Amino acid sequence: MAGLIKREDIDEVRQRTDIKEVVDGYVTLKGAGLGSYKGLCPFHDERSPSFTVRPQVGRYHCFGCGEDGDVISFVQKLDHISFHEAVEKLAHRIGFELHYEDGGSGPNREDIGRRQRLLDAHKVADEFFRAQLLTPGAAEGRNFLYGRGFDRAAAEQFGVGYAPQGWDSLLKHLRGRGYTDPELKLTGMFSEGGRGIYDRFRGRLIWPIRDIAGDTIGFGARKLYEDDQGPKYLNTPETALYKKSQVLYGIDLAKRNIAKDRQLVVVEGYTDVMACHLAGIPTAVATCGTAFGTEHIKIARRLLSDDGSGGEVIFTFDGDAAGQKAALRAFEEDQRFVAQTFVAVEPNGADPCELRQSKGDSAVRDLIGSRRPLFEFAIRATLKRHNLDTVEGRIAALRESAPVVAQIRDAGIRPAYARELAGWLGMPVEEVSRAVGAATKRAAQAASAPPGGGQAQSHGQGGGQGYAGSGRGFAGTAPGVAPLPPSAVLPSFNRPDPRDPRGRDGAPGARSRAAGTRHARGRDVAALLGGAVLHTRLSRHPRGHPGHRTRVFGGSGALGRAAAAGGPRAPAPARVRALRGAPAGQHPRRRPALLQGHPRPIVRAPDHPGQGREDGPAPASGRLGRPRGIPAAESRTHAT
Repeated sequence: MAGLIKREDIDEVRQRTDIKEVVDGYVTLKGAGLGSYKGLCPFHDERSPSFTVRPQVGRYHCFGCGEDGDVISFVQKLDHISFHEAVEKLAHRIGFELHYEDGGSGPNREDIGRRQRLLDAHKVADEFFRAQLLTPGAAEGRNFLYGRGFDRAAAEQFGVGYAPQGWDSLLKHLRGRGYTDPELKLTGMFSEGGRGIYDRFRGRLIWPIRDIAGDTIGFGARKLYEDDQGPKYLNTPETALYKKSQVLYGIDLAKRNIAKDRQLVVVEGYTDVMACHLAGIPTAVATCGTAFGTEHIKIARRLLSDDGSGGEVIFTFDGDAAGQKAALRAFEEDQRFVAQTFVAVEPNGADPCELRQSKGDSAVRDLIGSRRPLFEFAIRATLKRHNLDTVEGRIAALRESAPVVAQIRDAGIRPAYARELAGWLGMPVEEVSRAVGAATKRAAQAASAPPGGGQAQSHGQGGGQGYAGSGRGFAGTAPGVAPLPPSAVLPSFNRPDPRDPRGRDGAPGARSRAAGTRHARGRDVAALLGGAVLHTRLSRHPRGHPGHRTRVFGGSGALGRAAAAGGPRAPAPARVRALRGAPAGQHPRRRPALLQGHPRPIVRAPDHPGQGREDGPAPASGRLGRPRGIPAAESRTHAT
């Protein structure tokens, strides 16, 4: 795994790289005097140039939008890559070898050389395919493009090419450029048979697939001839360069507009991307032979600056069953976006390319403008699966659609859609709201459930801390305490509800019942531990009196055995050490808090409503340590 790049290497890359040469790849610069250059800012729209580059100091600055930085930050922002990736890219550009901290290592020269050879091979192949589109043998490919409203300029803008029908046209071309067969096998542009490798793409229209930096890493091919037994669309297989789950077609052309407009339009095909861009939707991209997934979302969020401050993602799908299924699949990934997600589906099922071909560019823009929230689409798609004319159908539709409404993140929008759902179902708003609320609660409980699938129990139900297996319980937590057998039945204690008048201190017999419960707890703990139980008196009242306050500790440790034998009380430091090392005898609900060097545990009154919490405020009647005014002899520790 790569470590941090050494600071001196970063400074060396920054110093050696000519910022003007790098910026020239993105912006047309003109001399502005005194060794500086000026051009239109790549970070915002402007008519007069205010973007300046000063090579002598290695920095750029825009007086219009305020963007400023060095060559590393420029590449980082324009290519939408990390700082680490920008430094490595610039280092490779100037042929500088980077060194890493803590023994880490970056890509070695062999890997860099192999990757660069693959990129160069794709670049040569891209140029070959584009040139072939102008040959007489590519007439079928040109007719395909013209029939869908794309002229030569559009083909050149998107780099569309043509693969000849022969078996080795590209193979011969690349071999003539010095590439070996083992290298060509790694490109994914060739298949292998009994007689060696041959062209993978034959007699097809070719679209180059580029990464976010604009490097060609693969190809998509469309069938043109009826005698072609292959699939309608054929893409490059997975290679060292091409990972279809991480690639979006058109991202190299759309990235700047996506970042500027905070909008991403996801379509289904290469021609749909072309149609959207030509119709004035320059934020359109498409997946390459796979669904829009997690890795695509990471790219989109980085371009959108998806931090909750705005932005929108619009999915366009065909109106057929496959398109509906794809839209619902996109809804499942909706929670990964902070930006608002929408869906745009043409009523007649036409895709953007067909819509532009039949109704013009304005129809494509209207389609994107008619977008509606993705969760509304998902709710309506759910309702379509049920017969809303029957009571049973409406109830079934409510049960299935309520969890969909519950997934809406915005708590202000969720009730509004609950009311909309009530209208679509023809049911009372209160009933639908209850169903949505119950679905929201179930989703929250499922999200907070322990990884093992079990549900944590409260103290009053026999689970939680204080007993075996809890990590803070009695068994196996202190020296000298025998672990409980797995089959042991542990007692559970239910705290009375403070709202119940029968459990309040002022109710007749309430305090005596509470006192009896506390002593019963002590006896149960003693039986479980198999040893003596210590009580620390915190009150002037004797045991058995309703006002008596005790704290139960396990007596199976050193102090418990000494007390049970009737021996002399250990000195305070020894007793403190014994109590610190024996949390197994603590109260069933909470462990004692010990002060450094203090001879007695600090507790609160057990019948206080905040019992079991060490961080709550102490009541007026409960005190920490020995009650005020009580001699030390009165606050003694005795065994039972």
